[in-house]
Amino acid sequence: MPSGSPYLTISPAAVWRTRIPRYRLVGYECKKCGRRHYPPRPACPYCGSTELVEVELPRTGVVETYSIVYSTPDGYRRATPVITAIVRLDDGTRVATALTDVLPEEVHTGMKVEAVFRKLREDQGHGLIEYGVKFRPVLVPRNGRGEEERA
Repeated sequence: MPSGSPYLTISPAAVWRTRIPRYRLVGYECKKCGRRHYPPRPACPYCGSTELVEVELPRTGVVETYSIVYSTPDGYRRATPVITAIVRLDDGTRVATALTDVLPEEVHTGMKVEAVFRKLREDQGHGLIEYGVKFRPVLVPRNGRGEEERA
């Protein structure tokens, strides 16, 4: 695919504008209906109000539903299969996200997950790398030696 393909070109300006919600998991809470949403939008997707306040969202939640994608565009082929999920955060906010550090056969609804900072994609033509939040199974200490296992 040529380097001008929409699958391979990343806009540095777009990466810069969206860095805070992607890096910090920041969403909005509507002052009118009280619901939270992510990613940030100029109006509440539930009631349409523009009275919004920025909020840091919880970094843990559970998988509500998921899909495993085996056919991906060029910019994502190294990460195939891609596991996408709807995660319900601990405050009830739903986030569409990619899962990482888990095999497709290990994913299940109700799985406890936590936010981690990971590489999202890479512009093959220009070398720009986009980072952001993905979710992985929650890790808990297994023993006194600092080893971890999945919850």
